[in-house]
Amino acid sequence: MTIIVFGSINIDLVATAPRLPVAGETLLGQSFLQAPGGKGANQAVASARLGVSTYIVGRVGADSFGAELVNSLQSSGVQTDNVFVDETVSSGVAIIIVDVKGENQIIVVPGANGHVNQQDVERLSHLLPTAKALLLQFEIPMATVVWAAKAAQKAGVTVILDPAPAQKDVPDELYPLVDIITPNEVEAGQLVGFPVDGEESATKATQVLRQRGVKNVIVKLGAKGALCATSEASFFIPAFPVHTVDTTAAGDAFNGGLAAALCEGLSLRQAVVWGAAAGALAATKLGAQPSLPQRMTFDAFLKEKV
Repeated sequence: MTIIVFGSINIDLVATAPRLPVAGETLLGQSFLQAPGGKGANQAVASARLGVSTYIVGRVGADSFGAELVNSLQSSGVQTDNVFVDETVSSGVAIIIVDVKGENQIIVVPGANGHVNQQDVERLSHLLPTAKALLLQFEIPMATVVWAAKAAQKAGVTVILDPAPAQKDVPDELYPLVDIITPNEVEAGQLVGFPVDGEESATKATQVLRQRGVKNVIVKLGAKGALCATSEASFFIPAFPVHTVDTTAAGDAFNGGLAAALCEGLSLRQAVVWGAAAGALAATKLGAQPSLPQRMTFDAFLKEKV
């Protein structure tokens, strides 16, 4: 079985600074890193590096960034035959600032990601018969996300939605198409309309999202852990304590680990543990895709911590 990621492919331009700037302020940075990113691409690399057959469907521009992004995906083992080179627009770019605590600010310029449309869903549909799970995010047009989720549900493929970047106006029709939704606290708060800042409010958020039709809800609580609610039960998985360097791709690593575990036939509880472990490892390194763990490192970490 395979994992398909349908989503964004970006180049990340990362600057480190002593702290995050306030409006109108110029800070002297400490270092600069250019690396492949995008929530879709990150999740594809995360699952591929864990040894799972992974395909990505998306777009890049006909520029040097686009070629670099496709080559990078291939080098991590991601199948890129369904990445379309769009000659009408630039590749997607994310401009990221990271402070000494590992916290970040990000501006994303969608570029080719903003052009992902029904034609890309048609390419996706050809891959669905062999897929275990489809991973979706919100860095491509919302209408296209809904079309992709409908295609996956029709094919009997598990739909895993990372509702990031945070959105307030998610179409009601999307929720019943989603098997697993994985917001962090900020994203969960945007979805449900009240602050989510711990286990108690996260529990309320899971109830709201399940009432909207989502089958399983996982709220990622960062260093605190993850809360999962299903039709049968709710459970909490504590975070793995690590020295945090950069949280940029931790959420993407979580989703890649979660999907990889499900693809290998593990239970949802075990899959959340995999997600938490992958996210923790990603937070220990700078950058998005450069921080995503290989299977050998991942297995050693799990063996030591679990």
